[in-house]
Amino acid sequence: MVKSLRPQNYNEVLYVGHFFRKGVPVLMDLTDLPDADAKRLVDFATGLVYGRGGALDRVDRRLFLLQP
Repeated sequence: MVKSLRPQNYNEVLYVGHFFRKGVPVLMDLTDLPDADAKRLVDFATGLVYGRGGALDRVDRRLFLLQP
């Protein structure tokens, strides 16, 4: 199962971390976010993936797959 999330603001990064830490791959769609918030979310996801030893793949311009 892959959890698909489309955050509307940076505060929703909490959900990305929640599912990822439980071992669920997360498809993160950032198309609705302003550039500054999207960059912050990608930075957060990069740290999350690095700390867990997972993988971060760019599927499209604003679509990322986080794999635990």
